Amino acid sequence: MSTQEENKVYQEKLSPLQYRVTREGETERPFTGLYWNAKDDGTYDCICCGAKLFESDDKYDSGSGWPSFTRPIDGANITEIRDESHGMVRTEVRCGECDAHLGHVFPDGPGKEGLRYCINSASLDLQTS
Repeated sequence: MSTQEENKVYQEKLSPLQYRVTREGETERPFTGLYWNAKDDGTYDCICCGAKLFESDDKYDSGSGWPSFTRPIDGANITEIRDESHGMVRTEVRCGECDAHLGHVFPDGPGKEGLRYCINSASLDLQTS
């Protein structure tokens, strides 16, 4: 499938915000996303392809206004890329299956690894248990 055909499929499947975030790398405003303060048990999957990304047990309130997780379910489902946009150096997080932009990871989180996966709600689909 060509990139143009793939983009059309995503445009038909996703809301305009989900498309802008996952396919164009935008960021939703803090404290506005569906899952920033969700407490439901389940798995947070990629909105584009359904890859399992994060468990609700690893979600915590970072105070940032975005869903935050201490770790992904499986590192193979996450790709990390150096991001030097907006005059900063950060690590972008993408879906390892479909390359959707998810958010960023920062070294200021709780837990054993000390990481905060700061993820856009628009890139996630909560599958409740």
